[in-house]
Order: sequence, then structure tokens, then C-alpha cells
Amino acid sequence: MNIGTKALFAALLVAPLSAMAAGNNVGTCGWGSKVFDGQSGVAPQVLAATTNGTFGNQTFGITFGTSGCTQDGAVSSTWKTAAFIDGNKAKLARDMSRGNGETLDALAKVMGVADADKAHFYTTTKQNFDRIFPSDQADTQAVLDGLKQVVASDERLSAYSARI
Repeated sequence: MNIGTKALFAALLVAPLSAMAAGNNVGTCGWGSKVFDGQSGVAPQVLAATTNGTFGNQTFGITFGTSGCTQDGAVSSTWKTAAFIDGNKAKLARDMSRGNGETLDALAKVMGVADADKAHFYTTTKQNFDRIFPSDQADTQAVLDGLKQVVASDERLSAYSARI
């Protein structure tokens, strides 16, 4: 296998994960995130990351609280939630429609739902099942969008929406 074929094969393997993680891959601080704010797609993300990496401004910003960075920020990622949903959609739909189950519990763990909020999370997702799974053929992004809307609109769960 030549190098071009290997690169194409690698890109095809990574493409589904990058599509699921299509949120904010660059971060929310540093010059790159400010210069390319609001732009989407591969090119702006690469340019923003390159800007931050080339000038080291994101590291400086986090250290000193400049360039839109804070020192109290938490590292988080939504790709785990997307990957989990993508690999467990049928089981998750079953559990969510019932309001309990191993897969729904695992989703709560992936999202970092506190034990004190789990019962409310289960009830809320059951009550809003049709919003989260709008059809039998709902793709991962539709489920993510629905789940995020439901969680964000619930006063008790809204803090978890950043993890979706």
C-alpha cells in the first residue's frame, strides 16, 4: 500500500468521528478562536488551531487569563457522547423510551451526570423521547441535537448540555 492510499484510508476512518465531533474542536480561547469565530469547516478549524499553536497564545492565555481564556476552565469534549450514541443508538432508544436501563445509565456516565441528577435525567429523557429520537432512522447528529435541546431547556440538567 503506497503512502497516498494509506492517507486516504486513514481519512476515511477518521471522517465519521470528525463529523460526530463537529462542534467546537478548536477551543474557545486564543487568537485563532477569535480570528476565525463563527466560521465552520475544516479550513477555519485548522487555521485557528495553527494560529494558536504557532504563536503559543492559547497556552499563554490560559496561564495568564488573556485572549478570552480563563484559568478556571474545565477541559471537556463532546466527541465521547457522539461516539457513544453512534455505537449504541438502538439500545439507547429502547432504554430511553422506558426511562431506565444499562445503556441510558452509561450515557449519563459519559455525560458526567451526577448521581443526584440521574433519576431526573432518566425521567426527562423518557418524557422527551420523541424530541430526542424524532424518527426510527434518526442519525447520530439528530439524536445529539434533540438531546442537547432537551437537556439545555431543563433547569436542573442544563449544565450538562455542554457535554453533548
